[in-house]
Amino acid sequence: MGDGLTIECIDGVSASRPVLLGFARACDLHRLSYADVLDEETGRGYQRRFNSQHSLDFRRYIQRPTGTTIPLTFNLRPEAAASWTVVRSDCGRAVVEIAAGASRVMTQVDCQHRLGHLDDLDVTLPFMAFVGLDEREEMEIFSVINGKAKGLSASLLDFHDGRLAADLAGDRPELFIALHLNNEAGSPWHRQLDLGGASTSGMSRKASLRTIQKAVKRFLARSRILQSESVETAARIVLDYWSAIAAVLQPAWTKPRKHLVTKGIGVYALMDVAADLWLERREGAPVDKRFFTQKLNDFAAEIDWGSGGDFAGLGGEVGAKAAAAHIRAVRRRLTLKAVANG
Repeated sequence: MGDGLTIECIDGVSASRPVLLGFARACDLHRLSYADVLDEETGRGYQRRFNSQHSLDFRRYIQRPTGTTIPLTFNLRPEAAASWTVVRSDCGRAVVEIAAGASRVMTQVDCQHRLGHLDDLDVTLPFMAFVGLDEREEMEIFSVINGKAKGLSASLLDFHDGRLAADLAGDRPELFIALHLNNEAGSPWHRQLDLGGASTSGMSRKASLRTIQKAVKRFLARSRILQSESVETAARIVLDYWSAIAAVLQPAWTKPRKHLVTKGIGVYALMDVAADLWLERREGAPVDKRFFTQKLNDFAAEIDWGSGGDFAGLGGEVGAKAAAAHIRAVRRRLTLKAVANG
């Protein structure tokens, strides 16, 4: 990589955090930094997946005569400290010295898409760099900065909340249960939820973390299960319910693109029905996969779950209510028929 790089900066603070303010060529900033994108396989990282078109749009803009930007935000990661040194002076100045051959010494806290396609440009850009934040601190700052960002995956922010929360089960039980469905090896949703990061090649996605979380919240509100059971027990019951769904509706479950079982409308409606089944339980009887399988087997397969079937054209909160009402109507009809034939 040739000689090292020296960047003159202003030494200061952003609220309580030490930061460096400076200017550097886009190509140098690109070479020296990286986006710590969430790897959904390992759970490491926190950034959104890269959007090439978004980055190319900024590349075109920044090369215009009037192009400009607010400072790019980085962090000099402590694990790369052997490759960088900050030399401070008494006059509020500092120099960042990057060792020869070093690369990827900074993480892109808030500039991934602005910098992504600028590896060959000499244009000068302003930057602010935190000094020595760990990954958790970075993630918290990223979430605060981008919490209302247009186009940022709500599921990614939810995943951040799950990692940052001191008491996730107590503070956000719906998110605790949704993450349990995604993380538990025996779950039919195991690693099937889109978390907003970079997924492993070949992995299929059935729904987003946000969709499952909202559906679980509906279940918790209707069933009032947490009035009598722990969050951990509720998570086990929800997992057993979806295991029963995957078994009873096996053809639809294995072909999610052609069926609505795992789409928002199906997930919301089925979680409403899960609340019905919980409220109908007999005192002292186990509520497990066997219980749900027997109940669902009486009516679930009688519904056309295809994309052009019973729920075609339904969407949103109103659509979810209509889908749940249809499932209940089918169930009542089949129950009355069974009673009449009995």
